[in-house]
Amino acid sequence: QVQLMESGGGLVQAGGSLRLSCAASGSIFIINNMGWYRQAPGKQRELVAGITSGGDTNYADSVKGRFTISSDNAKNTVYLQMSSLKPEDTAVYYCNADIVSGTMRHNNYWGQGTQVTVSS
Repeated sequence: QVQLMESGGGLVQAGGSLRLSCAASGSIFIINNMGWYRQAPGKQRELVAGITSGGDTNYADSVKGRFTISSDNAKNTVYLQMSSLKPEDTAVYYCNADIVSGTMRHNNYWGQGTQVTVSS
């Protein structure tokens, strides 16, 4: 069984920084893509940043230049370095991964979410 475990959320003042981590565990054959989504109260979940197994990245326009996604393939872990945080970045951040398990089942997985709150 594959699981995603997030860490690193919290409360920070505007202009500050946070680093989120997400580790995939379980029977994993290969991870194709990993990414971070967020959902603010009353809003739909949106893609923040994504990274492929080859290292290609993409970002939401709202976070370009402020957030950086990276991964450690050996550790099956993806990171989101968030800088120059704004109150509008406040949301629950979810890790997402496209994984082929050890039993060759292809599924999309979600973490439990981690709260990021940016105070003004």
